[in-house]
Amino acid sequence: MITEYEIATIIEDQQIKEEVSALKKTFLKAESPLYKMNNHDFLSLILLTPHVGVALSNGSVSLFEELSLNKKARKFSRGGTFLRKDPVVHAMNLLINSYDKWEDTFLTALKSIMYQTFDKEHLLLKEEDTNLPSNEFHRLVMKTPYIFVKYLKAFFLTEEDAITVERKINAVEYEKILFVGKKLELEQVAIFKMFCATFDVK
Repeated sequence: MITEYEIATIIEDQQIKEEVSALKKTFLKAESPLYKMNNHDFLSLILLTPHVGVALSNGSVSLFEELSLNKKARKFSRGGTFLRKDPVVHAMNLLINSYDKWEDTFLTALKSIMYQTFDKEHLLLKEEDTNLPSNEFHRLVMKTPYIFVKYLKAFFLTEEDAITVERKINAVEYEKILFVGKKLELEQVAIFKMFCATFDVK
């Protein structure tokens, strides 16, 4: 899982900082004009967008999903929220309430930010990877940029889930993962295709 410290490193990039700040101003002006939050915490919110989308794909966020999202939000946040509401949790509730309005904007920002943190060419599907057996997934993970593996976990899994382990999922949630993958231009990324194959769709 991406840590608070890795998010702090990502937001140090000047171009990313400017993109995050611009979207933060637009979002908060529309959803909560009096609310203030720092760029680190708003980047944390952007990173939570895919997980929020999957949670909402069934029509509403269940109690289990809410607890999972809140736990992840608190881990991402810059900290210092003892005895007060976590700013990422608060902003995430704003996003949940207006998700359809902001989904495309947030995923576009996420794609831009993500591809500034590693070389996308290293992820493109190679011919020899097109028909890898499932037991080769572990090997492919080892060859993949470390931060991208962390992104996949942050976007789609709980902290306890392992990326290579099969898990059950309903068809609506699975389609949402594929939708997010398309928005983030992951269709030709071998590790994403093999990650999707680990789901047992019901």
